[in-house]
This record gives sequence, structure tokens and C-alpha cells, in this order.
Amino acid sequence: MTNGPYKIGTHVVMKKGHPCGTNEWEVIRMGMDIRIKCCKCGRSVLMPRHDFEKSIKKIITETDLE
Repeated sequence: MTNGPYKIGTHVVMKKGHPCGTNEWEVIRMGMDIRIKCCKCGRSVLMPRHDFEKSIKKIITETDLE
């Protein structure tokens, strides 16, 4: 799925930080809900797409899946 400027493997900076001290996340699942993984500690969070889109501060990188 490529709805929006992000896809699986995209690194994003969120407005709110994770308790481990970072606010950089990697998109690991796309759909109605989006699962993101913390780039520092590896924990993952499942959130509705609408909330995810409102919480993004900026997109860092996109990786090729091929």
C-alpha cells in the first residue's frame, strides 16, 4: 500500500516521544491501522491511520523493499 507519502520501512518522527527517549519510528504494517516500531528499543504500537497521520512531525527516509 502506498496511500500517503509513507510505506512499510519508512522512518518517521512523531510529535510525542516514546518513554525510552526517542521519537523516531519505523512503519512496519499498513492498513486501516498502522503499526510502528520504536527505532531505539524495538517496541511496537498499533494506532488508527487517522491518529498516525495527525501525529507525524516529519518523514526521515524511505527504504526500497526490492
